[in-house]
Amino acid sequence: MFARLGTLDFVQRKENIIICGASGTGKSYLSQALGNQACITGIKTLYTVTARIIKRLKLSKVDGTYLKELEKLTKSELLILDDFGLQAFDGQDRETLMDIIDDRHGKRSTIISSQIPVSAWYEVIGGKGTIADAILDRIVNSSHRIDLKGESLRKGILKQE
Repeated sequence: MFARLGTLDFVQRKENIIICGASGTGKSYLSQALGNQACITGIKTLYTVTARIIKRLKLSKVDGTYLKELEKLTKSELLILDDFGLQAFDGQDRETLMDIIDDRHGKRSTIISSQIPVSAWYEVIGGKGTIADAILDRIVNSSHRIDLKGESLRKGILKQE
C-alpha cells in the first residue's frame, strides 16, 4: 500500500492519508518520506506539527494576518499535519482546524499522523459535536488509512548508543 501511495496519485486525486500508531512506529518518518517524494516531483508541500500551526494561526488572528496565513496552507498541494491530537483543542482551535480542513477538502491533499486512533478523534477535537462531526466527515471519508503496529523503532537506536 505504501509503495502505491509513494506514486503520489493520491495528491492528483485530492485524497488524504491518515497514519496512526504508537509513539516510535514511524508515522512521522512515513509522512516525511511522502512529503520528500512530493517535493522531488515538484509538488508544493508544507510539513508542520499540528499544535504549532494552530498556535501560529491563533496568533495571526490577533495581528490581522489570519486569512493570509490560511491562504498559504490552502496553496500547498500537500499539507502534512504531524502529531495530530496530542494537545486538546479549545473552541478557537476547533474553528481554526475546521477552516484548514474545509478550505482543502476536495481541492488539496492532507496527510495527518497521530498517536491517537481515529476512533478517539471525536473526543480529542471536542466541542458540542457539530464542528467535530464536520471536521471528521471531511477528513476521514476521503482518506487512505494506515495503522502502524509494533514496538518503538527508537528502542534499538537507544541500545546501540
